[in-house]
Amino acid sequence: MTPARPTASATPAAPSVRDLVRLRAERPEAIAEAAARRRRRPLLRTAGTADTAGTADTAGTADTAGTADTAGTADTAGTAGTADTAGTADTAGTASDRARPTHPGRLMIIAADHPARGALAVGDRALAMANRFELLQRLCLALSRPGVDGVLASADVLDDLLLLGALEDKVVMGSMNRGGLAGAAFELDDRFTGHRPEDLVRHGFDAGKLLLRIDHDDPGSLDTLHAAARTVDAMAAHRLPVFVEPFLCRRVDGRLRNDLGAAAVTTSIAIASGLAGTSAYTWLKVPVTEDPDDMAQVMETSTLPAVLLGGEVGDDLDGAYGKWREALRLPTVRGLVVGRSLLYPVDGDVAGAVDTAVSLL
Repeated sequence: MTPARPTASATPAAPSVRDLVRLRAERPEAIAEAAARRRRRPLLRTAGTADTAGTADTAGTADTAGTADTAGTADTAGTAGTADTAGTADTAGTASDRARPTHPGRLMIIAADHPARGALAVGDRALAMANRFELLQRLCLALSRPGVDGVLASADVLDDLLLLGALEDKVVMGSMNRGGLAGAAFELDDRFTGHRPEDLVRHGFDAGKLLLRIDHDDPGSLDTLHAAARTVDAMAAHRLPVFVEPFLCRRVDGRLRNDLGAAAVTTSIAIASGLAGTSAYTWLKVPVTEDPDDMAQVMETSTLPAVLLGGEVGDDLDGAYGKWREALRLPTVRGLVVGRSLLYPVDGDVAGAVDTAVSLL
Protein backbone atom coordinates (compact mmCIF):
# COMPACT_ATOMS: atom_id res chain seq x y z
CA MET A 1 0.00 0.00 0.00
CA THR A 2 1.20 3.48 -0.81
CA PRO A 3 0.00 6.41 1.31
CA ALA A 4 -1.15 9.61 -0.34
CA ARG A 5 2.11 11.36 -1.01
CA PRO A 6 2.88 14.94 -1.79
CA THR A 7 3.31 16.31 -5.25
CA ALA A 8 6.97 17.22 -5.10
CA SER A 9 9.55 19.34 -6.78
CA ALA A 10 11.98 16.56 -5.91
CA THR A 11 11.45 12.89 -5.13
CA PRO A 12 10.96 12.09 -1.43
CA ALA A 13 13.59 9.89 0.19
CA ALA A 14 10.92 7.16 0.35
CA PRO A 15 8.30 7.49 -2.41
CA SER A 16 6.34 4.51 -1.00
CA VAL A 17 5.94 2.50 2.17
CA ARG A 18 8.01 -0.31 0.65
CA ASP A 19 10.82 2.18 0.09
CA LEU A 20 10.29 3.50 3.61
CA VAL A 21 10.89 0.09 5.19
CA ARG A 22 13.88 -0.59 2.94
CA LEU A 23 15.40 2.80 3.68
CA ARG A 24 15.01 2.35 7.42
CA ALA A 25 16.84 -0.96 7.24
CA GLU A 26 19.61 -0.01 4.83
CA ARG A 27 20.15 3.75 5.29
CA PRO A 28 19.00 4.90 8.73
CA GLU A 29 20.98 8.12 8.23
CA ALA A 30 18.41 9.10 5.59
CA ILE A 31 16.15 10.35 8.39
CA ALA A 32 18.68 12.93 9.55
CA GLU A 33 19.35 13.89 5.94
CA ALA A 34 15.64 14.45 5.30
CA ALA A 35 15.38 16.54 8.46
CA ALA A 36 18.37 18.65 7.43
CA ARG A 37 16.91 19.60 4.06
CA ARG A 38 13.30 20.04 5.19
CA ARG A 39 11.86 23.41 4.21
CA ARG A 40 10.79 25.17 7.41
CA ARG A 41 8.28 27.91 8.21
CA PRO A 42 7.43 30.14 11.18
CA LEU A 43 5.26 28.67 13.91
CA LEU A 44 2.61 31.30 13.18
CA ARG A 45 2.04 32.94 9.84
CA THR A 46 0.56 36.40 10.02
CA ALA A 47 -0.74 38.59 7.22
CA GLY A 48 2.71 40.13 6.83
CA THR A 49 4.73 36.91 7.02
CA ALA A 50 7.47 36.71 4.38
CA ASP A 51 7.81 33.59 2.30
CA THR A 52 10.13 31.11 4.01
CA ALA A 53 10.14 28.49 1.29
CA GLY A 54 13.58 27.26 0.41
CA THR A 55 15.33 28.56 3.51
CA ALA A 56 17.85 26.28 5.17
CA ASP A 57 17.09 24.88 8.59
CA THR A 58 19.24 24.93 11.71
CA ALA A 59 21.33 22.05 10.43
CA GLY A 60 23.08 24.59 8.25
CA THR A 61 22.21 23.11 4.89
CA ALA A 62 20.83 25.18 2.02
CA ASP A 63 19.60 22.08 0.20
CA THR A 64 15.86 22.25 -0.28
CA ALA A 65 15.69 19.14 -2.40
CA GLY A 66 13.04 17.80 -0.02
CA THR A 67 9.52 17.65 -1.32
CA ALA A 68 7.14 20.53 -1.78
CA ASP A 69 3.93 21.00 0.14
CA THR A 70 1.94 17.80 0.67
CA ALA A 71 -0.65 18.10 -2.00
CA GLY A 72 -1.25 14.43 -2.73
CA THR A 73 -4.82 13.23 -2.70
CA ALA A 74 -6.09 9.95 -1.30
CA ASP A 75 -9.38 8.15 -1.14
CA THR A 76 -11.34 10.15 1.41
CA ALA A 77 -12.81 6.95 2.79
CA GLY A 78 -9.43 6.58 4.49
CA THR A 79 -9.34 2.79 4.27
CA ALA A 80 -6.08 0.90 4.06
CA GLY A 81 -4.71 0.40 0.60
CA THR A 82 -6.88 2.96 -1.16
CA ALA A 83 -4.46 5.84 -1.55
CA ASP A 84 -4.52 7.29 -5.03
CA THR A 85 -1.22 8.76 -6.12
CA ALA A 86 -2.17 9.20 -9.76
CA GLY A 87 -2.96 12.61 -11.12
CA THR A 88 -2.47 14.49 -7.87
CA ALA A 89 -2.83 18.26 -7.98
CA ASP A 90 -0.13 20.48 -6.51
CA THR A 91 -1.71 22.69 -3.85
CA ALA A 92 1.66 23.99 -2.77
CA GLY A 93 1.21 26.81 -5.26
CA THR A 94 3.69 29.59 -5.85
CA ALA A 95 6.01 31.05 -3.25
CA SER A 96 3.64 33.96 -2.77
CA ASP A 97 0.74 31.54 -2.25
CA ARG A 98 2.65 29.71 0.47
CA ALA A 99 3.45 33.01 2.18
CA ARG A 100 -0.23 33.98 2.31
CA PRO A 101 -1.78 32.34 5.39
CA THR A 102 -5.32 31.01 5.12
CA HIS A 103 -5.90 31.83 8.81
CA PRO A 104 -3.37 34.48 9.91
CA GLY A 105 -1.96 34.01 13.39
CA ARG A 106 -3.77 30.69 13.88
CA LEU A 107 -2.68 27.06 13.97
CA MET A 108 -4.28 23.87 12.67
CA ILE A 109 -2.24 20.88 13.86
CA ILE A 110 -2.99 17.20 13.32
CA ALA A 111 -2.15 15.07 16.37
CA ALA A 112 -0.83 11.52 16.01
CA ASP A 113 1.13 10.84 19.19
CA HIS A 114 -1.41 8.49 20.77
CA PRO A 115 0.16 5.13 19.73
CA ALA A 116 3.40 5.83 21.61
CA ARG A 117 1.43 5.83 24.88
CA GLY A 118 -0.36 2.62 23.96
CA ALA A 119 -3.59 4.52 23.22
CA LEU A 120 -4.68 2.81 20.00
CA ALA A 121 -8.45 2.95 20.35
CA VAL A 122 -10.86 5.13 18.41
CA GLY A 123 -14.40 4.80 19.70
CA ASP A 124 -15.23 1.09 19.99
CA ARG A 125 -12.34 0.07 17.72
CA ALA A 126 -9.68 -1.03 20.21
CA LEU A 127 -6.78 -1.19 17.71
CA ALA A 128 -7.88 1.41 15.16
CA MET A 129 -4.54 3.24 15.22
CA ALA A 130 -2.40 0.09 15.26
CA ASN A 131 -2.00 -0.20 11.47
CA ARG A 132 0.94 2.12 10.85
CA PHE A 133 0.64 2.03 7.06
CA GLU A 134 -2.99 3.12 7.25
CA LEU A 135 -2.17 5.80 9.84
CA LEU A 136 0.51 7.20 7.55
CA GLN A 137 -1.93 7.25 4.65
CA ARG A 138 -4.45 9.20 6.72
CA LEU A 139 -1.78 11.57 8.01
CA CYS A 140 -0.42 12.33 4.55
CA LEU A 141 -3.94 13.05 3.35
CA ALA A 142 -4.69 15.31 6.33
CA LEU A 143 -1.40 17.19 5.91
CA SER A 144 -2.13 17.73 2.23
CA ARG A 145 -5.34 19.66 2.90
CA PRO A 146 -5.22 23.45 2.51
CA GLY A 147 -4.93 25.28 5.80
CA VAL A 148 -3.32 22.45 7.78
CA ASP A 149 -0.21 23.89 9.43
CA GLY A 150 1.52 20.82 10.78
CA VAL A 151 1.61 17.70 12.90
CA LEU A 152 2.21 16.58 16.48
CA ALA A 153 3.68 13.08 16.79
CA SER A 154 6.27 10.83 18.40
CA ALA A 155 9.69 10.31 16.84
CA ASP A 156 8.84 7.14 14.90
CA VAL A 157 5.87 8.75 13.16
CA LEU A 158 7.76 11.96 12.40
CA ASP A 159 10.67 9.94 11.00
CA ASP A 160 8.28 8.15 8.65
CA LEU A 161 6.72 11.44 7.53
CA LEU A 162 10.16 12.97 6.96
CA LEU A 163 11.13 10.11 4.64
CA LEU A 164 7.79 10.35 2.83
CA GLY A 165 8.36 14.06 2.21
CA ALA A 166 5.19 15.07 4.06
CA LEU A 167 6.70 17.68 6.40
CA GLU A 168 7.84 20.31 3.93
CA ASP A 169 6.78 23.82 4.97
CA LYS A 170 4.93 22.37 7.97
CA VAL A 171 5.10 22.98 11.72
CA VAL A 172 6.63 19.86 13.26
CA MET A 173 5.87 19.33 16.94
CA GLY A 174 7.54 16.51 18.90
CA SER A 175 5.72 14.63 21.67
CA MET A 176 7.91 14.53 24.75
CA ASN A 177 6.46 12.44 27.59
CA ARG A 178 4.90 9.14 26.58
CA GLY A 179 5.81 7.10 29.68
CA GLY A 180 2.34 7.24 31.24
CA LEU A 181 1.02 4.26 29.33
CA ALA A 182 -2.74 4.12 28.92
CA GLY A 183 -4.31 1.98 31.65
CA ALA A 184 -1.05 1.29 33.49
CA ALA A 185 -0.75 1.46 37.29
CA PHE A 186 2.06 3.98 36.72
CA GLU A 187 0.08 6.07 34.21
CA LEU A 188 0.51 9.28 36.21
CA ASP A 189 4.25 8.79 36.63
CA ASP A 190 4.37 10.21 33.13
CA ARG A 191 8.06 10.19 32.34
CA PHE A 192 9.74 11.87 29.40
CA THR A 193 10.44 8.91 27.15
CA GLY A 194 9.94 10.75 23.84
CA HIS A 195 11.66 13.76 22.32
CA ARG A 196 14.16 15.67 24.44
CA PRO A 197 14.70 19.38 23.76
CA GLU A 198 18.06 18.59 22.17
CA ASP A 199 16.41 16.09 19.81
CA LEU A 200 14.00 18.75 18.57
CA VAL A 201 16.90 21.14 18.00
CA ARG A 202 19.00 18.53 16.20
CA HIS A 203 16.21 17.66 13.77
CA GLY A 204 15.24 21.29 13.21
CA PHE A 205 11.74 20.71 14.55
CA ASP A 206 9.59 23.65 15.58
CA ALA A 207 8.02 22.91 18.98
CA GLY A 208 7.42 20.30 21.65
CA LYS A 209 4.38 19.14 23.57
CA LEU A 210 4.08 17.68 27.05
CA LEU A 211 1.15 16.10 28.88
CA LEU A 212 0.62 17.17 32.50
CA ARG A 213 -1.96 15.12 34.38
CA ILE A 214 -2.36 15.79 38.09
CA ASP A 215 -4.20 13.59 40.57
CA HIS A 216 -4.11 14.96 44.11
CA ASP A 217 -4.28 11.38 45.42
CA ASP A 218 -1.37 10.03 43.36
CA PRO A 219 2.23 10.81 44.42
CA GLY A 220 3.41 10.10 40.85
CA SER A 221 1.88 13.40 39.79
CA LEU A 222 4.54 15.33 41.66
CA ASP A 223 7.36 13.66 39.72
CA THR A 224 5.63 14.53 36.45
CA LEU A 225 5.04 18.10 37.61
CA HIS A 226 8.72 18.54 38.48
CA ALA A 227 9.93 16.97 35.23
CA ALA A 228 7.52 19.14 33.24
CA ALA A 229 8.82 22.33 34.87
CA ARG A 230 12.43 21.48 34.08
CA THR A 231 11.49 20.60 30.50
CA VAL A 232 9.80 23.98 30.06
CA ASP A 233 13.04 25.57 31.30
CA ALA A 234 15.10 23.55 28.81
CA MET A 235 12.81 24.39 25.91
CA ALA A 236 12.94 28.09 26.78
CA ALA A 237 16.74 27.92 26.85
CA HIS A 238 16.57 26.73 23.21
CA ARG A 239 13.88 29.34 22.41
CA LEU A 240 11.55 26.56 21.33
CA PRO A 241 7.81 26.76 22.02
CA VAL A 242 6.42 24.05 24.30
CA PHE A 243 2.70 23.21 24.37
CA VAL A 244 1.62 22.10 27.85
CA GLU A 245 -1.54 19.96 28.02
CA PRO A 246 -2.77 20.08 31.64
CA PHE A 247 -5.56 18.10 33.33
CA LEU A 248 -6.77 17.49 36.83
CA CYS A 249 -7.78 13.85 36.92
CA ARG A 250 -8.82 11.04 39.23
CA ARG A 251 -9.27 7.29 39.10
CA VAL A 252 -12.79 5.95 38.74
CA ASP A 253 -13.13 2.17 39.05
CA GLY A 254 -9.40 1.89 38.41
CA ARG A 255 -9.42 3.99 35.24
CA LEU A 256 -8.02 7.49 34.92
CA ARG A 257 -10.62 10.14 34.11
CA ASN A 258 -9.91 13.76 33.20
CA ASP A 259 -12.07 16.31 34.99
CA LEU A 260 -13.46 18.73 32.41
CA GLY A 261 -15.48 20.78 34.87
CA ALA A 262 -14.87 24.51 34.81
CA ALA A 263 -13.14 24.60 38.21
CA ALA A 264 -10.79 21.73 37.32
CA VAL A 265 -9.81 23.14 33.92
CA THR A 266 -9.29 26.58 35.47
CA THR A 267 -7.02 25.11 38.15
CA SER A 268 -5.02 23.05 35.65
CA ILE A 269 -4.42 26.14 33.50
CA ALA A 270 -3.22 28.12 36.53
CA ILE A 271 -0.77 25.36 37.48
CA ALA A 272 0.57 24.90 33.94
CA SER A 273 1.02 28.64 33.42
CA GLY A 274 3.21 28.91 36.50
CA LEU A 275 5.66 26.13 35.60
CA ALA A 276 9.40 26.79 35.32
CA GLY A 277 11.50 29.94 35.50
CA THR A 278 9.90 31.59 32.49
CA SER A 279 6.68 31.27 30.53
CA ALA A 280 8.04 33.13 27.50
CA TYR A 281 7.87 30.09 25.21
CA THR A 282 4.95 28.29 26.86
CA TRP A 283 1.67 27.63 25.09
CA LEU A 284 -1.33 25.84 26.56
CA LYS A 285 -3.19 22.94 24.96
CA VAL A 286 -6.59 22.83 26.62
CA PRO A 287 -9.89 20.93 26.34
CA VAL A 288 -13.28 22.49 25.91
CA THR A 289 -15.09 22.31 29.25
CA GLU A 290 -18.09 20.06 29.88
CA ASP A 291 -20.28 23.14 29.61
CA PRO A 292 -18.90 25.10 26.66
CA ASP A 293 -20.42 28.28 28.07
CA ASP A 294 -17.81 28.14 30.85
CA MET A 295 -14.89 28.50 28.43
CA ALA A 296 -14.89 32.31 28.32
CA GLN A 297 -14.34 32.58 32.08
CA VAL A 298 -11.95 29.60 32.19
CA MET A 299 -9.68 31.09 29.52
CA GLU A 300 -9.33 34.29 31.56
CA THR A 301 -7.07 32.30 33.92
CA SER A 302 -3.96 32.95 31.84
CA THR A 303 -2.57 35.29 29.20
CA LEU A 304 -0.60 32.46 27.58
CA PRO A 305 -1.61 31.61 23.99
CA ALA A 306 -3.64 28.43 23.79
CA VAL A 307 -4.83 25.84 21.32
CA LEU A 308 -7.84 23.59 21.76
CA LEU A 309 -7.35 19.83 21.86
CA GLY A 310 -9.80 17.52 20.18
CA GLY A 311 -9.99 14.50 22.46
CA GLU A 312 -12.54 11.74 22.06
CA VAL A 313 -15.70 13.14 20.49
CA GLY A 314 -17.46 9.84 19.75
CA ASP A 315 -20.05 9.95 17.00
CA ASP A 316 -20.91 13.62 17.53
CA LEU A 317 -18.27 15.33 15.41
CA ASP A 318 -20.72 18.05 14.43
CA GLY A 319 -21.25 18.80 18.12
CA ALA A 320 -17.49 19.06 18.59
CA TYR A 321 -17.23 21.47 15.66
CA GLY A 322 -19.79 23.71 17.36
CA LYS A 323 -17.89 23.73 20.66
CA TRP A 324 -14.59 24.45 18.94
CA ARG A 325 -16.12 27.23 16.85
CA GLU A 326 -17.35 29.11 19.93
CA ALA A 327 -14.12 28.64 21.90
CA LEU A 328 -12.01 29.81 18.95
CA ARG A 329 -13.57 33.26 19.32
CA LEU A 330 -11.88 33.78 22.71
CA PRO A 331 -8.87 36.15 22.78
CA THR A 332 -6.20 33.67 23.92
CA VAL A 333 -7.30 30.74 21.76
CA ARG A 334 -5.09 30.56 18.67
CA GLY A 335 -5.97 27.29 17.01
CA LEU A 336 -6.75 23.57 17.10
CA VAL A 337 -4.72 20.42 17.73
CA VAL A 338 -6.94 17.49 16.79
CA GLY A 339 -6.11 13.87 16.07
CA ARG A 340 -8.33 10.81 16.17
CA SER A 341 -11.62 12.56 15.47
CA LEU A 342 -10.25 13.93 12.18
CA LEU A 343 -8.03 11.01 11.18
CA TYR A 344 -10.71 8.39 11.92
CA PRO A 345 -14.09 10.11 11.46
CA VAL A 346 -17.17 7.94 11.70
CA ASP A 347 -18.08 8.52 8.06
CA GLY A 348 -14.52 7.75 6.87
CA ASP A 349 -14.15 11.11 5.11
CA VAL A 350 -10.78 12.30 6.41
CA ALA A 351 -10.49 15.17 3.94
CA GLY A 352 -14.00 16.40 4.73
CA ALA A 353 -13.42 16.28 8.48
CA VAL A 354 -10.12 18.15 8.21
CA ASP A 355 -11.52 20.77 5.84
CA THR A 356 -14.42 21.47 8.20
CA ALA A 357 -12.05 21.88 11.13
CA VAL A 358 -9.88 24.27 9.12
CA SER A 359 -12.95 26.33 8.24
CA LEU A 360 -13.56 26.98 11.94
CA LEU A 361 -10.38 29.06 12.12
